[in-house]
Amino acid sequence: MTVFFPDRLVWMRKKRGLTKTALANAVGVDLRSVSAYEAGEFEPSEDTLIRLASVLNIKREFFKKGTFDGPEPAQASFRAFSKLSAAKRDMALASGAIAFALCEWLETKFDLPKPNLPDLRQEGPEQAALTLRYMWGLGEKPISNMIHLLESKGVRVFSLALDIADVDAFCTWRDSIPYVFLNTKKSNARRRFDAAHELGHLILHRHGEYDGKVTEAEADEFSSAFLMPRSGFSATAPRLADLKNVIEHKSYWGVSVAAYIVRLHRLKLIGDWHYRTLFQQISQRGYRSKEPFDQKQEMSKLVQLFLEELKSEGIGISDIADELGVSESDIKDLLFDIAIFSVAGNEGIRLQVSKQNQNLFLAVDNTKKT
Repeated sequence: MTVFFPDRLVWMRKKRGLTKTALANAVGVDLRSVSAYEAGEFEPSEDTLIRLASVLNIKREFFKKGTFDGPEPAQASFRAFSKLSAAKRDMALASGAIAFALCEWLETKFDLPKPNLPDLRQEGPEQAALTLRYMWGLGEKPISNMIHLLESKGVRVFSLALDIADVDAFCTWRDSIPYVFLNTKKSNARRRFDAAHELGHLILHRHGEYDGKVTEAEADEFSSAFLMPRSGFSATAPRLADLKNVIEHKSYWGVSVAAYIVRLHRLKLIGDWHYRTLFQQISQRGYRSKEPFDQKQEMSKLVQLFLEELKSEGIGISDIADELGVSESDIKDLLFDIAIFSVAGNEGIRLQVSKQNQNLFLAVDNTKKT
């Protein structure tokens, strides 16, 4: 008898953005059969299994590889959740399910960095940002790369599939492992803010205590304070902020021009009239949708490092996809579109691999040199 795990069908149908009806029509069975497969009432025939795999663009063996779980909606933070359709939310969560499986596979090869995220629920967002910077030894300098920082602290950071661009970012916990998913279509400044925003959720709302506007506002406040710490920011802020020097200073901190102006206002370095005037100017110039002088997109160094090590052993993305039973695009969608596996020039990054225990260690210099 065929071994079939229903949850795997549910997650991959959602990953492809298909309803049960759409899947039934594509496979050539009735809706009741698909519902029964997903409920575990009975298994598809071998012929139907082949057609399911073809429609879902996965290996037939995928359905036989054991239980398969993903983030629960209540345990995942989504920005602009009220504007997000259930289908797109489910597509994002299904990407998370594949990321969980990928991490499980990687942990059979490497010891990935251990999580080092404190629980700061008892502190307000501004104080939590200050506390975390102190605990991580970041001082008051700009953070050079948010993705590197999160990875070095044991957060598993992945990119989101390109067909769910409406999702800015989301985070979740699986057991004691934190995950962050970032949309690669956003500007680098926006993605850095999103990464810090999700970090705020992880330390302020780490048990899935997401209640919409309140927790989103707290995560935004944390992100702003974490990326632009009060003392360092105030010391470098222009004495008379105009659009030209705001753009110069926002690049120093690696944030958007809008985020920089909001921080100036929050710290009372500019007044209400000045704040409104600057926002009018950036709106007129289209800087709300297209970031001026955006920096090069930050990528995952951990992904580059483990792919390079696997490549040296003759293992590529196609091999990983075969192991997991998914398509190569499912893996690539999670890996920031990294196609060239090279770590040359990764200043401040080092990889340590023990041939005895396959230990992977990521060390990052996370502050900008001034």
